[in-house]
Amino acid sequence: MKYLSIITIILMSCQLSASEITGKWFGLLNIQGTKLGLVINIEEKEGVMVGTLDSPDQGAYGIPATKLDFSNPNLNFEISNIGVSYSGILKDGKVEGIFKQAGMEIPLSLSREEIKKEIPKRPQEPKPPFPYKAEDVKFYNEIDDITLAGTLTMPENGDNFPVVVMITGSGAQNRDEELLDHKPFLVISDYLTRNGIAVLRFDDRGYGESEGNHAVATSYDFSTDVQSAVKFLKSRKEINPKKIGLIGHSEGGVIAPIVATTIPEDIAYMVLLAGTGIRGDKLLLLQQELIYKSMSIPDEQIDAVISSNKVVFELITSSEDDKKLPDIIKNKISENVENNPELIPAGLDKDSYIEMQTRGIISPWLIAFMRLEPTDYLKHVKCPVFALNGEKDLQVPPKENLSAIENSIKSNGNNNVTVKEYPNLNHLFQNCETGSPNEYGEIEETFSPLVLKDIADWINKVTN
Repeated sequence: MKYLSIITIILMSCQLSASEITGKWFGLLNIQGTKLGLVINIEEKEGVMVGTLDSPDQGAYGIPATKLDFSNPNLNFEISNIGVSYSGILKDGKVEGIFKQAGMEIPLSLSREEIKKEIPKRPQEPKPPFPYKAEDVKFYNEIDDITLAGTLTMPENGDNFPVVVMITGSGAQNRDEELLDHKPFLVISDYLTRNGIAVLRFDDRGYGESEGNHAVATSYDFSTDVQSAVKFLKSRKEINPKKIGLIGHSEGGVIAPIVATTIPEDIAYMVLLAGTGIRGDKLLLLQQELIYKSMSIPDEQIDAVISSNKVVFELITSSEDDKKLPDIIKNKISENVENNPELIPAGLDKDSYIEMQTRGIISPWLIAFMRLEPTDYLKHVKCPVFALNGEKDLQVPPKENLSAIENSIKSNGNNNVTVKEYPNLNHLFQNCETGSPNEYGEIEETFSPLVLKDIADWINKVTN
């Protein structure tokens, strides 16, 4: 799951005649040392102001706006499905304001001047011409009536290829799983295809060129997209239908076992990259604790946040009536704030904090993820599995998750499981110093060459 995925959408849509607000607005969001550029495009169409967001660092362009209120000089907008809001004041051709989400508040200045960022070095990113075939493809998800778009790469010569479907982590992502100018799925796809393995990677539903609504989808919905990809591959004459596998990263490592137990006859093997083996709520609490510690937040503050979240998460995992959840969660958060006022970040009022926390927690995806027990699916997996993780992964800690994955799979008599923990690698499988998400964008390496080789060797071994 992507820790830095908090700006996958920004909304801009309103009726506004003030010409000073139309055009391009540039901003630089500094998230714990990682700088993400934003471009907000506002124009007038048939008397109505509409807008889109570009987030070049995440490979996202033309994301449509959903809500905006502008009463000169005040600009306010929010992203309700992920609990994001922004309030700013237009003055002297600039908008100065605060970007907020889940208790975090980040200054964000918007201006007309394009922000020049140094282009980071990404030496592993492959450049054309490629010594293999690359075809843009589309396939249909009959269950949800949407068409998904992706890229199928295959060796230049031969046929009957083994193939893998790539499954991204949490948050809306394109087919390259692009983040902070890194394109890990492109790097993996290139390496595997050069080593005789075909690869299908595709844009998440509702993102890039794929149809659908990402905001209301859960891990179970995404699993049907993967099933559709498998069905598509079975129709390709170049592909060996008996050698179709899955590679899932983070949340994708949870989705892969769901698919493998839903259509077991179609899945020949799985590679789980930092896949989870413990229930979602427990994973999130562990993730929060480790990341907060990496930020040198005092232990008493960490304990207060974790204790508060644990109580709220338990309400979600034990709820028998989800229609009542919003009110129940809001009341509990209010109670927590009364008992622990230090939970409210400086500069944020109590009511805004409670509302923001409530909206962020009751999203369909998060509720489903908290309740998702990977063991329910892993214990039914019959195919060979390669589960791997980085020693310094703070988002999906290796010790707790690798052992849970291995034990769950072996519990059904499937001993064809390989587990490996790699020293000095983080959640993105980069060689790193601390494993903190703050390092992701600063590291030149996109994906460990050693892990690339191990994946290719393992797949070729189990498919030969």
